[in-house]
Amino acid sequence: MSSPLSSTKTAAALRTSARASAEVLLVLVAAWVALWVLGRMWSVVWPLIVALFLATLTWPLARFLRAHGWRPALAASAVTVFALLVGAGIVALIAVPVADQSGELADRVVAGIEKLREWAAGPPLNIGDDQITGALDSATAKLQDSVGSVVTTAVTGVSTVVNGLVTAVLAVFLMFFFLKDGPRFLPWLTRQLPGRLAVDVPEVASRGWDTLGSFVRSQAAVGLLDAVFIGLGLWILGVPLVLPLAVLTFVSAFVPIIGALFAGFVAVVIALVSNGLMDALLVLAIIIVVQQLEGNVFQPMIQSRGLGLHAAVVLLAVTLGGSLAGVVGSLLAVPAAALIGVVWRYLREQLAEEVPEAPAPAPAGDGTGGSPVPS
Repeated sequence: MSSPLSSTKTAAALRTSARASAEVLLVLVAAWVALWVLGRMWSVVWPLIVALFLATLTWPLARFLRAHGWRPALAASAVTVFALLVGAGIVALIAVPVADQSGELADRVVAGIEKLREWAAGPPLNIGDDQITGALDSATAKLQDSVGSVVTTAVTGVSTVVNGLVTAVLAVFLMFFFLKDGPRFLPWLTRQLPGRLAVDVPEVASRGWDTLGSFVRSQAAVGLLDAVFIGLGLWILGVPLVLPLAVLTFVSAFVPIIGALFAGFVAVVIALVSNGLMDALLVLAIIIVVQQLEGNVFQPMIQSRGLGLHAAVVLLAVTLGGSLAGVVGSLLAVPAAALIGVVWRYLREQLAEEVPEAPAPAPAGDGTGGSPVPS
């Protein structure tokens, strides 16, 4: 027969559970308020985040120049100009070959569409030209009926482009100031904070900076692997514009999910209009295999090693961030999880109980003066 429950222990357990639930609820409310404030300030926070990513990526070069006698402002200026030239070179590397072959690609696109129409007219689909024409007429009518929404979408797109340019300009200026004055930030922060915060906050900020640098470098490594493998496959198949497509794949790796889809779509379309349907399917297969390896092998292994996170945590963070905030959430999920891990580990270090050291063993007696332990 089981023993009856103790009313005293049961009441104590319920009080402890209620107190813990209330504390967790307060933490969740505080986190929600912080995220709400972050969202209201997003027009300022987003350029700041982009600038931090750029600064962590270019800081090793700035540190090298400063170590060799360059003044901080000169080193930051040189690195900023170098980064702008690299960005412009990447754009030119993609845009110029595409512009040079635009006429040929346009002719092949027309030929590819004609081939698709011929394929659709044959078995097993047997879609006639009148059906295709009817579908085009129906799409045109729907487009005409929704001119207002199209105009609104166009205006929204123009606004997005303008906001993107403003964000880029702000990010470049902020990157310059981070590279120039970054080493003076932690000493300044230490002087502004009182008491224990003057030690804790700079230490967490320093660890967070190292973690963010690890994330940017690991993401660049993953993008490089994607670009090399996909570019190699395109080169073997004889697809044109291999170098621009490889560069596009590398750059798109910094925008998880959507970036990979966009780069893959461009590669498949160019393979379709240039080499035909079979090579396009082979390119699609190569991209799927590389993306699966990147998402399930390369990215978890590299990022988990560089950020101190388990591979499962990386995958779950990307999934959660994408479901909460789309592309931006997927991009920021892993560094956010890593920064949370930094704060958590630091709190554990500060809150851990100090284990007293075991006393050293007493020396053994030498046989002449009696025992070292008193009787």
